[in-house]
Amino acid sequence: MYETMLDLTARWPYPAAFVEFAVLGMIGEWISTLLRRSRIPGGIPVVAGKMLGWGILGALIKLSFVGFDGFTRSAMSSLGLPAGYLIAGIIPSFALCKSIFANLFFGPQMMLFHRFEDNLVTRRTGYSGMKPAIATLAWFWIPAHTFTFSLSNPEMQVALAALESILLGVILGLADLSREGGKARKRGRKASPPVH
Repeated sequence: MYETMLDLTARWPYPAAFVEFAVLGMIGEWISTLLRRSRIPGGIPVVAGKMLGWGILGALIKLSFVGFDGFTRSAMSSLGLPAGYLIAGIIPSFALCKSIFANLFFGPQMMLFHRFEDNLVTRRTGYSGMKPAIATLAWFWIPAHTFTFSLSNPEMQVALAALESILLGVILGLADLSREGGKARKRGRKASPPVH
């Protein structure tokens, strides 16, 4: 099955990226929603629209991975940086630089575009909450994509990025639960009468 997946992603990289993100991105969003003890409003039409949005995002991410590969090679060459160097003996310099470039130059726009898609599907407006989302580029996506770009097989990079989106959904869902628990404890302390 693994070989079949590799063959399909090599033959049809953009449709494969679309499907991987449509399925795995939606699973990540669903898990995050479940962890927050919420649900995705709107039923099947909204879920289908969100899957379409995730799929489009997946194809764009595949395109960015290809584009930033060439950009990073050119940038490192022009800066005189060795692409094959291992930082601290374990982190490939090319993977780290590609991750930094992709997340700084493409990440914020991609996240805003994804919110735009989501707003269309859910018929909402606004971009509230984008600041913490964009902050994940620094603390989650640059390290995660450094690992992703260390893989020698480019077909597996997009699948891993989709799996990483599930991981981020879990992390953010748990963080929301933790914040809600802290707020509930504060409300409980305020409501309790002082003990004498």
